[in-house]
Amino acid sequence: MKKIMIIEDDPTIQKELSKLLENSGYQSMILENFKEAKKEILKNAPDLILLDINIPYMNGEALLQNLRKESNIPVIMVTSRNTEIDEVLSMSYGADDYITKPYHPTILLLRIEAVLKRANASVDVITYKELKINLKKGVIEKNQKEIYLTKNEMIIFSYLLNNQNRIVTRDELMTDLWNNEEYINDNALTVNISRLRAKLKEVGYEDAIETRKKMGYILL
Repeated sequence: MKKIMIIEDDPTIQKELSKLLENSGYQSMILENFKEAKKEILKNAPDLILLDINIPYMNGEALLQNLRKESNIPVIMVTSRNTEIDEVLSMSYGADDYITKPYHPTILLLRIEAVLKRANASVDVITYKELKINLKKGVIEKNQKEIYLTKNEMIIFSYLLNNQNRIVTRDELMTDLWNNEEYINDNALTVNISRLRAKLKEVGYEDAIETRKKMGYILL
């Protein structure tokens, strides 16, 4: 489930966007601490941000420009401003798309889907805390130390990372492996989880994957 952060200071619009996203199969989160906006973004690592230009402390364009120094998280500007200069500035600062209010909910969802597809097609390296994960090479790296994951371990880790801080059931993991044409049984899943934990321990993340009894696993 893709996680989308809403950066908007109007409570009514916050709720509308959150409901729209949740009803469309996304996990939504609303930024509360505008003073520490960039810090909150990096800590929560959303898959996409819906960013208003008129926000407290730092306008959205300045926040975007600042964020781009450290992250390539996809950003769609959602704003009541409709001047050409704002759109040009937003795109030059690194926005992936720009939509003005009032917008049709279906159009916004299509824009989100398109941006996420482009991002997924172009990303080879993702991050987890201080780890770099090279998806194509199957490598996790920290401080120039590289650990190679098997294909199954990488599929499991990627799924847990995409659903970070949410309990993932064993059935979900099995289904994701099957969707990637990797057919393993229940015992093999246990073995792969154990091996993945051991490899994460080698780079200092011994307790990254927590077992929730009779529920599944959660990546902390």
